Amino acid sequence: MIERKYTYPSVLTIAGFDGSGGAGIQADIKTISALGCYATSVLTALPIQNTTGVKSIFSIPEHIVGEQIDTILEDIFPNSVKIGMVHSSKLVEIIVDKLKQNPHLPIVFDPVMVATSGHQLIEDNTIQTIIRQLFPIADVITPNLDEAAILAGMKIESIDEMKIAGKKIMKLGCKSLLLKGGHLKSKQLTSLYFSTNGTVKSFEFPKYKTNNTHGSGCTLSSAIASYLAQKKSLSEAVRLGQDYIHQAIYHGKDVVIGKGNGPVNHFFNPQKLSKHEMDS
Repeated sequence: MIERKYTYPSVLTIAGFDGSGGAGIQADIKTISALGCYATSVLTALPIQNTTGVKSIFSIPEHIVGEQIDTILEDIFPNSVKIGMVHSSKLVEIIVDKLKQNPHLPIVFDPVMVATSGHQLIEDNTIQTIIRQLFPIADVITPNLDEAAILAGMKIESIDEMKIAGKKIMKLGCKSLLLKGGHLKSKQLTSLYFSTNGTVKSFEFPKYKTNNTHGSGCTLSSAIASYLAQKKSLSEAVRLGQDYIHQAIYHGKDVVIGKGNGPVNHFFNPQKLSKHEMDS
């Protein structure tokens, strides 16, 4: 009798640190775990921050990041990858060099450029390297409006301007784009998904009065990566990921953690760690 072997759907997060637990690699691991996947991680930077903002940022040497990626890939090869804070051109080049060797590996890129508190988290000269090298290998990128404004080179203050900006960003070489509209001054939250086939789909959710959105972008991108690891289609993963972050915000909207922008509730409905039968 053949003994069956199982494994977990694995998601690798390549991101920065958040000691306050609401964003960055901590939010990624919480999200991946809450959605029933196994989280592995590579640390790219050590921001000194809490819910009130970023105090300073200490870089991890680029070659150390590369060694971290090699060490994970050779042992626990992921079913998908989420990339967050990438603050230097050299770091972009190393990450792309490691991942482009696996062209069928789903990649979600959250272009972390501006923190919820308004602090810029990326070097200016890194943006062009990201566009040239990282955009082409990512299956979807998930900028907020502040980040999209940098990428598109324009102000974004309406849904019509979101559509214009989205088309501009897609021309930079993206495969697909989820443009998050949470920063619009409106009664509801509208996000636009620009798909690989050229269609644009609108997602609408009610807005909640809360300061607890710290790490919401990290959480959303990790959720999309988790659903991709579970073999969902890209469009379905984008839809499910948004539903997850919307509910995480709702279930954490009235909780006080810290003195600034508090975290979302990652574990409002935790899923058991999935076991999938391994191929014989």
